[in-house]
Amino acid sequence: MEWGGNNSNQYRTSYKDDHKSMMEVALISNMDSVNIGLGCSETAVPITSLKPRKKTMTSVYLKYFETATDGKTRRCKFCGQSYSIATATGNLGRHLGNRHPGYDKSVDAVSNSATRPTAVVKKSQAQGKPNEVDYDYLNWLLIRWLVSASLPPSTLEEDWLVNSYKFLNPSIQLWPSDKYRTVLDEVFRSMREDVRSLLEQVSSKLSITLDLWTSFEEIFYMSVTCQWIDENWCFQKMLLDICRIPYPCGGAEIYRSLVEVLKYYNIGNRVLSFTHDNSPNAMHACHTLNEDFVGQKIGPFCYIPCAARTLNLIIEDGLRSAKQVISKIREFVIELNASPVISEDFIHISSAYQEGTWKFPLDVSTRWSGNYQMLDLVCKAGKSMDVVARKYDELLGSRMLLLSSSEKSVVNIMHQYLEPFYKTTNNICTSKVPTVGLVLFFMDHISETIATCRESRQSPEWLKGAAEEMAKKARDYINQVCNIFTYMTAILDPRIKGELIPESLNSENFLDEARTHFLRNYSTTHFPPLSSGYNAQEIEDGGSVSFAEEIARKKRRTSTSIATDELTQYLSEPPAPIPTDVLEWWKVNSTRYPRLSVMARDFLAMQATSVVPEELFCSKGDEINKQRFCMTHDCTQPIFCIKSWIQVGIKFKSRSHEIDYERLMELAAAAAATDNSPTSSDKKQK
Repeated sequence: MEWGGNNSNQYRTSYKDDHKSMMEVALISNMDSVNIGLGCSETAVPITSLKPRKKTMTSVYLKYFETATDGKTRRCKFCGQSYSIATATGNLGRHLGNRHPGYDKSVDAVSNSATRPTAVVKKSQAQGKPNEVDYDYLNWLLIRWLVSASLPPSTLEEDWLVNSYKFLNPSIQLWPSDKYRTVLDEVFRSMREDVRSLLEQVSSKLSITLDLWTSFEEIFYMSVTCQWIDENWCFQKMLLDICRIPYPCGGAEIYRSLVEVLKYYNIGNRVLSFTHDNSPNAMHACHTLNEDFVGQKIGPFCYIPCAARTLNLIIEDGLRSAKQVISKIREFVIELNASPVISEDFIHISSAYQEGTWKFPLDVSTRWSGNYQMLDLVCKAGKSMDVVARKYDELLGSRMLLLSSSEKSVVNIMHQYLEPFYKTTNNICTSKVPTVGLVLFFMDHISETIATCRESRQSPEWLKGAAEEMAKKARDYINQVCNIFTYMTAILDPRIKGELIPESLNSENFLDEARTHFLRNYSTTHFPPLSSGYNAQEIEDGGSVSFAEEIARKKRRTSTSIATDELTQYLSEPPAPIPTDVLEWWKVNSTRYPRLSVMARDFLAMQATSVVPEELFCSKGDEINKQRFCMTHDCTQPIFCIKSWIQVGIKFKSRSHEIDYERLMELAAAAAATDNSPTSSDKKQK
């Protein structure tokens, strides 16, 4: 151990022998063999042994252990676990009782030493060398922890963490950080092959979303994520890659990185849309890619801006006038969160004043959710806040909250004005599948709210000025998103169809183009052509159908073709209620619209946002940004990709061998339960 000081050595030697044996690989010593794909770790340090006692020990347990040739250790004949020669025989009995119940009834126990090798104990070494423990299992569990927690391998080099493991067992060997990075790269490459194989089996069109950010090392990254709807009408999402964008990090560099990803996964000809993060460079890259697709005559393709980012920018313009007041409220709320006494008092006071029920800690993030809660708190619990501020005047000091009447007026006006925005963001965040049609429906409502504020005589001038800036961003978004692709996506949402589409998007030309696209690409491509109307017997008879009957059947086929225009029939029906599950609706009605449902699977996968809306509107995004900002460049790609792939069910693999973490955790839990059992605890206390 390296904690320093004489007290540490004194502390270690004060433990009894039975406690030492308990610490020796209690978690992993009982694991069964699991194929983890990699070999053994570097040579482990032999377990430190104490000076042998002079008195010779005799016990019934000794026949189940064999003594090493060096006379310093005893080895269990069942599992190979090694103990110091000085270990009390009571500890050996506890080992047999806990690890090998019924050992005394095993006929071949003595004759067959270590009949089945375990995964954590190496094979017998050359004579004269003590047995050493293989800690690869521990290192693989640490790899899994790094991925789950989005931590760099350098985390495992922290002295306190290393010394904590050494405290449990001085012989524990952790891999060096370079090996962790090498293993992560191997796992990344193995799992990426599985992702590519999975995408090859997808039959529908794909939608791509792009998100860009800069790390603390000033490295520019882009995440490329793929979405689609499978045959069972389940929405699927898969992170394809985290690309490092080289200097000067412009549209050309983004374009080249994007092309490499599409080529590796061989999906360029199946992408229907790209949703970018509204940055000019990303927009330029998508525009260049669109020109490539047109030149190569690859099917229809479009790119649209992120609605969530646009809405977030619109809201920031609205909040700008109340920014100072919100900051003042936030300082007060931070004190409420920090003091259980004050927060409990606030809860009682607000209950007495009937000003709502508040659960602490309150959201004080600078995200939209935190900013709106500051406004909401003053509007709904203003009296309680004033009472608490006066009561704890001395404790709060300069952070005491006492808003002036003009400040309270600003808060009330802003709260009322932004309430529709809050409801909109909540609906987008909680929607199971926020389709383009649904988001356009909400954005149209936001535009109407802004216009009403600008035209109202009761709106103060400062609010009208904010509304003017908000309206510009809303118009820019509508201009970018208005195209035939978003129109088709909107009408294929059974809740929207043609009735709830924004006026700027509703066009007769778009409807004609949508029908043409459906008839050209979906009415016959996925299904055999309609029957000619003549049966086999009539053909064999040499065409015995009369001339009049032939004319009549041609007219009937024309009538049938019109009737089977599924798009027309679909649009003629009233829209479904807004709470309807879109994918479930299509799953149920796909038999009624077999051709149109194929088109719906393609277009409904188009994304209205480039990121999950909660990342922008809620405090969840703070944690994600922190992980991205702190991750070093040498492990950003494997850590984030592996984590995402595990979450969607891709098996953790290395060099084509699956790492069975579920089995490892089961064995670890079983070992821990055995060690913590009441019988075991009682014996240890004795």
